[in-house]
Amino acid sequence: MARGSREVLTLQLGHFAGFVGAHWWNQQDAALCRPTDAKEQPGELCPDVLYRTGRTLHGQETYTPRLILMDLKGSLSSLKQEGGLYRDKQLDAAIAWQGKLTTHKEEIYPKNPYLQDLLSAEGVLNSDGIWRVKSIPNGKGPPPFTTTTTPKPVIPTEGSIRVWSDFLRVHLHPRSICMIQKYNHDGEAGRLEAFGQGESILKEHKYLEELEDRLHFYVEECDYLQGFQILCDLHSGFSGVGAKAAELLQDEYSGRGIITWGLLPGPYRLGEPQKNIYRLLNTAFGLVHLSAHSSLVCPLSLGGSLGLQPEPPVNFPHLQYDAALPFHCGAILATALDTVTVPYRLCSSPVSMVHLADMLNFAGKKVVTAGATIPFPLVPSQSLPDTLMQLGEATPWTPLSACGDPSGTCCFAQSVVLRGLDRACHTSQLTPGTPLPSPLHACTTGEEVLAQYLQQQQPRVRSSSHLLLTPCKVVPPYPYLFSSSLSQQGLVLDGPPTGAGFPFPSLRSSGEHPSARGPLLLFILEPDPGRFGQRSRQTRPAALGQLHGRWSGTG
Repeated sequence: MARGSREVLTLQLGHFAGFVGAHWWNQQDAALCRPTDAKEQPGELCPDVLYRTGRTLHGQETYTPRLILMDLKGSLSSLKQEGGLYRDKQLDAAIAWQGKLTTHKEEIYPKNPYLQDLLSAEGVLNSDGIWRVKSIPNGKGPPPFTTTTTPKPVIPTEGSIRVWSDFLRVHLHPRSICMIQKYNHDGEAGRLEAFGQGESILKEHKYLEELEDRLHFYVEECDYLQGFQILCDLHSGFSGVGAKAAELLQDEYSGRGIITWGLLPGPYRLGEPQKNIYRLLNTAFGLVHLSAHSSLVCPLSLGGSLGLQPEPPVNFPHLQYDAALPFHCGAILATALDTVTVPYRLCSSPVSMVHLADMLNFAGKKVVTAGATIPFPLVPSQSLPDTLMQLGEATPWTPLSACGDPSGTCCFAQSVVLRGLDRACHTSQLTPGTPLPSPLHACTTGEEVLAQYLQQQQPRVRSSSHLLLTPCKVVPPYPYLFSSSLSQQGLVLDGPPTGAGFPFPSLRSSGEHPSARGPLLLFILEPDPGRFGQRSRQTRPAALGQLHGRWSGTG
């Protein structure tokens, strides 16, 4: 464990949270690979904030997420609850009893073909049943496993994805998965549908003790625990589970940051009125109770509204996705989450979870909204000042909190992260002596450009900004969502890639994806949770700082 890494423990509650979390951990896993590009600067984000070191029964070091995951019976598919990282087949086979034995085996759900290819490609499972674990960053751990040939990466098809464990490529610690056996994931009977059902789960001694034991296991090994992040379904009974979990964390770990990401899938169907009522009530109860026990709560959804009146899903100009597929929605939200959490995962000068929450809180209101641009609309040979100046009052942000049209509302505070831009394009590239088109072109660093732009657009808003060189890596099994107007590096092209570049059709077969340049994410305060799901009146063209609902009125 890195010294002074300011650890964070993640709680992942619910099945859609599992889809977002699987993509999230896959992206963290991709970022652990040592950079091969000399232009890529390693070390901006500290992986030890989210990961822990351990050792298998065979003495090999491991690097697994600091994670507690809760889901319903039938949601794991071929993934074993105890994982496979610490199993010993020889010990499993050793039986002291000499009498007659009767063995009862549950039928094993077939493993997704994508995961079979993944294990073969990474070489993590040897013929003797021992896991060969990926090398730990910073030179810790065994050397990476190598093979004579490198198999071509495989992208899973949407039809092969049934549950989130079908595409999770990260090995979990045996204490990570906690199954709720009294409710079913599949079928119409025994479903976890209501907020009160979820609350009652953690009132039962069995599940409460199991959660507390896992919390103590992870917390006691931390040198400096800065807090907890909760990925929680809002639309189902897991909103009640999340509320009770946040209450438990607040009682037992007072003073630590608790940031909750309330997750909702894409648009819902009108033909299910009872389920829609449950969804609305669960979301409302969840926001109220989670905000009472969390430092900060942020809903994340690609739907247009949280209310009963359905709205079209949000649109990204350079992404093509199916809003009805959790596999697609989870990927986009995980990409946003990977960047919006940057402030408290930095190696140098990190912003603690408590400080971030304090900056965005207003009069005790803890609900915030988020927005993203995936990717940031940078054109080849263009600088950051050029792009920001061209935006003018038009904004590239896409709201991700299902709060309707935020125009005409005011902003109190914001946290902005821009990542993946080469240092060469941070500042003006004009020839010396050329008249400067804007004050942004006079800035000497990219950080100064971004800060001054935010100050110009919103002079009365409290802003915090971060500019990172490291892009957000998206690799298989991340779905193929990018339009042909993007280069492999995530730059916006006038037409389809040509010449010596990588044409997009080849990316589908090779398993490569363009880097998610950006996303440029915006955290802005929403003091009044009652406004979620309502559409604001359009009063004037939205400027950069008026992307999300803040508070009503003129002052």
